[in-house]
Amino acid sequence: MRRHPRDPVEVAVTELTVVQAVNRALHEAMRADPDVVVLGEDVGVNGGVFRATDGLLKEFGADRVLDTPLSETGIVGTAIGMALYGLKPVAEIQFLDFIYPAFDQIVSELAKLRYRSGGQFPCHVVIRTPYGGGIKGGLYHSQSTEAYFCHTAGLKVVVPSTPADAKGLLLSAVADEDPVIFLEPKRIYRAVSGEVPDGDHRVPFGQARTVRDGTDVSVFAYGAMVPPSAEAATTLAGEGISAEVVDLRSLVPLDEAAVLASVAKTGRAVVVHEAARFCGFGAELAALLAEKAFYSLKAPIARVTGYDTPFPYALEHVYLPGPERIAAAVRDAVRAN
Repeated sequence: MRRHPRDPVEVAVTELTVVQAVNRALHEAMRADPDVVVLGEDVGVNGGVFRATDGLLKEFGADRVLDTPLSETGIVGTAIGMALYGLKPVAEIQFLDFIYPAFDQIVSELAKLRYRSGGQFPCHVVIRTPYGGGIKGGLYHSQSTEAYFCHTAGLKVVVPSTPADAKGLLLSAVADEDPVIFLEPKRIYRAVSGEVPDGDHRVPFGQARTVRDGTDVSVFAYGAMVPPSAEAATTLAGEGISAEVVDLRSLVPLDEAAVLASVAKTGRAVVVHEAARFCGFGAELAALLAEKAFYSLKAPIARVTGYDTPFPYALEHVYLPGPERIAAAVRDAVRAN
């Protein structure tokens, strides 16, 4: 038993990796609610390509853990039908790169059902999918196209960066009546571990997390870009630069208040994501700060991102923002007056 700083009572915790936390959340959600079902390619017998659904078939059976054909549009279409009849499907798409055959189902049907039905059908669906680079997956297994879904009204988009948030955000997603795109940073599936509260631990959407307090510059990141941002901040602290690192966690809804408050304190902003730069989510953050925090800014808003090219295999380490590139952008922001 260990005491969490914000909890007045002792909470039991377990040391887990990110993928283990996802698996734990699915087990707990399915035990708590018989309407929760899981479907996707190889989610049953094989436990998913990354073993995120390992053990579900054995505990809950083939009626609630469905191995589907290789048809992403079929997976999402089936999930929508299930939700309309009262179930709470959690659909897995093996890689975010494979989601595009289901794009029409997601943006034209899933995202719009609550609106087009006047609120009668909220369409209670979670789509889990690993995203991003870092595992030598090449151009078809490494993309970060979260901006596509952030642009679609009716969808919520969340991205954990810690095991505790992976469990807490996923349980919140399963409980949410609106459709949720749940992006899992596969680069840190097993590279990051941490304490995860046992039981019904939920992290609310729309609440950013301050990873590190700072006074000179705000660094905004999410998912797999949080660890290198924190590493860069540690390096910069040795140079006398105090960088505040904010993990957005929830892209839609976005915690605008936290973003604006951080920049009001530091006067500078660096946005980090591994998606391509042009029209990436960082552009939305930059626009938000230009519109609502202009008079707080002491320097231009900087973006550290992937490049506007297909994701490379051999040069993956060049494409992905790392601590050195992040630190360099922070130094430039601090020096600009």
